[in-house]
Amino acid sequence: MRYGRRSILLAAALPYTLAWVATAFSNSVDMISATSFCGGMLVCCITMITQVYITEIAVPEIRGCLSSVSKILSQIGILISYSLGAYLNWQQLAFVVATAPILLFLALLFIPETPSSLFLRGKEEEAADSLQWLRGPDSDIRQELATIRTNILASKQYHNGRAGKLKVLLSKRLTRPVLITCGLMFFQRFTGAHVFSFYAVPMFKKTFRMMNPHGGAIATSAVQLLASCLSGMLIDNVGRLPLLMISGVMMSIALAGYGSYAYYMAIFMNSTDLTQSEPGAYDWIPLICVLTFTIAFSLGISPISSLLIGELFPLEYRSTGSALATSFSHLCGFVNVKTAADIQDHIGLYGLFWLYAGISVLCLLFVVLFVPETKGREIDEMDPKYVESLCINR
Repeated sequence: MRYGRRSILLAAALPYTLAWVATAFSNSVDMISATSFCGGMLVCCITMITQVYITEIAVPEIRGCLSSVSKILSQIGILISYSLGAYLNWQQLAFVVATAPILLFLALLFIPETPSSLFLRGKEEEAADSLQWLRGPDSDIRQELATIRTNILASKQYHNGRAGKLKVLLSKRLTRPVLITCGLMFFQRFTGAHVFSFYAVPMFKKTFRMMNPHGGAIATSAVQLLASCLSGMLIDNVGRLPLLMISGVMMSIALAGYGSYAYYMAIFMNSTDLTQSEPGAYDWIPLICVLTFTIAFSLGISPISSLLIGELFPLEYRSTGSALATSFSHLCGFVNVKTAADIQDHIGLYGLFWLYAGISVLCLLFVVLFVPETKGREIDEMDPKYVESLCINR
């Protein structure tokens, strides 16, 4: 809020490259842990602020699509990493990945700060130049500029009129978006997607009898990319809620199916029917389940959870709210990935995925009951009454 979105992205880019270079030169587990910690902090800053930046520069008609574009490019990066990982060792791969933040730094040199951020810091002339650059040299920005100016001043007055920080933190303008976004982040992290990412190859080794598990991981990443592209085309036409509900239903079915197959493999591995069957004859079942889950996750909850962080929070709370939601998301991700192997040891791979299927059902209920539709709506500085109208009990 003090220095702007673009400035923080510039400040984080090159140190992130250094973190990857240090990882490549690591010669102990302790050093890898230290570089991972630094890199994790930096990538969290970059991903969070990138979403806020996209939300603030986009018009409502394309805001969802632009948010999906960032997810699509993220999936392209993951696909490249998986593909290169089949041929490079981890040190060589770290050197390759270290080039990405350099490209980010160079790209940021050619784009402006967001108009909303500049207005909030009293830089009105720079805000006008930024908005003109974003909308095009021939666009008439006077109406949009006046609306942003008026509503930011109103937000400042509202914020200054609150007595004490506790009342600010308990304001409905902050608490309602925090509850909604943190709820979505919980379900995003605890439905198994990150377990697939971190443990894809070991899990595929347990369920694939003949298929190359590395090939399965690459195929999963490729499907995730295609699903992200489909989400980008649908999100501003169909809306957020329908995609979230479709995502919840498909994830539940796919996770239950994968868990059931893992149970079948665990119970009947030594049965006559399975041992006499052709090796790899059933490999298509877990692969279909994984690909279905990947499509559902990338179509709905993955891009939309991040998008709503930028859409639901009013400008004066956007940095605080985004930080809270993103921090909670990474906390859930840490707990999920850290405990997944232990839970699997206690209840088996099938039990783990049946648990994720149950959480996906709860996710669907949460979406139906609590998440508002934001398709085509202006963000707070364009429509300050919108956040006040958010209702937990829809």
